[in-house]
Amino acid sequence: MPTINKFMMLQMAVSDMPQAKSFYADKLGLEVTADYRQDDDNWWVSLSLPEGGVTVTLTTHHAHMKPGTATLYFAASDLQASHKELGDKGVKVSDIQDDLHGPGSGTKWFNFTDPDGSLIHVEQA
Repeated sequence: MPTINKFMMLQMAVSDMPQAKSFYADKLGLEVTADYRQDDDNWWVSLSLPEGGVTVTLTTHHAHMKPGTATLYFAASDLQASHKELGDKGVKVSDIQDDLHGPGSGTKWFNFTDPDGSLIHVEQA
């Protein structure tokens, strides 16, 4: 039996919760599954993807985290459509490139940053 069985959540520090929540929900299309706020410095918003998997939890309680230091990888079934849709929503996406996982991998991808500067890659599923 493995020591651990499932990756449940990724927590990221953000500097402006309303802006971050809007970015991940409205621009990327993640669903808000929890929104708990004690005050501006203790606010957590959990979001999930349409196909499930790891929950992304945004937090203003930074503890040992610094906003803008995460790198996230997402997959899209139609990379061209995702690229266009995000661009149309005002996200400054890079050009679609090839070989995300090294020369010859053939994995097409593009990237952009969230409002705090965390790097987000989207690759062809």
